[in-house]
Amino acid sequence: MFTFPLTDTAELSPLEPHHAPEFAAFIERHRTHLSPWLPWAARLTDEPLTRAWLQRYADDTAHDGPRIYAIRLDGELVGGTLFRTFDVRFGTAEIGVWLAPDAQGRGLITRAAQRMITWAVEERGINRVEWRTVPANARSIACAKRLGMTLDGVLREAFPYLGENHDVQVYSLLASEWRELSTGTLRR
Repeated sequence: MFTFPLTDTAELSPLEPHHAPEFAAFIERHRTHLSPWLPWAARLTDEPLTRAWLQRYADDTAHDGPRIYAIRLDGELVGGTLFRTFDVRFGTAEIGVWLAPDAQGRGLITRAAQRMITWAVEERGINRVEWRTVPANARSIACAKRLGMTLDGVLREAFPYLGENHDVQVYSLLASEWRELSTGTLRR
């Protein structure tokens, strides 16, 4: 298994089916915090459901598709990231993120997303990385902006959740922009 350091005490690593007990417990502890934004946090209510969900990501990863990662702080699962979509043929990917409330404010999501973008662009040839969020999720929007993403537009009522159709803001970052940001030559 690989890990990628995010700080002296935090790391990014694959979130695999054998982590289902730990991830199910994490979801249970943080369901109230996560479920307004993440449908899976409401759906994954036990270990078998969680294991099956993680297995789908493991299968997708084996076919060079979507993949999922854990963020650990001092060895404890505190959040995660995923490529909700990952399509090398079309050069596109979408990042999703989540974090426990007590781990917020440390830059973990930003660092993890930066690592994922670098890998996707430099190693896998992804040209466009997307970040989708509902307009009410201010923390998500702030992170997309910290990453240098541009608001492409709003998909009106595109996210049916909890009996309501929510707008979805689509942010994106192109490979050329990421390279310019990485070298400090991008001017916005």
